[in-house]
Amino acid sequence: MGSPDMTSVSVSFEVRRRLNSLRAMEGVKSIDDLLKSVLKEYRLNRLKEEHNSLRIRISNLDETDIDATITALGLLSD
Repeated sequence: MGSPDMTSVSVSFEVRRRLNSLRAMEGVKSIDDLLKSVLKEYRLNRLKEEHNSLRIRISNLDETDIDATITALGLLSD
């Protein structure tokens, strides 16, 4: 983010400056609103990834031989 010589105060000012720049570019009222928006987008992206993963796993179930799986697990009592 900055040089190794930066103090925690100067890092805080730099972070604040960058957040304010992002806030202005995004057109939101406050940094809190910006952070909420970023977190919401991050969480939605994670949900979409999980959704896609589950969709793939469900589609793979169509290719699974259920009878062979049951037999291999020994779930049928003869």
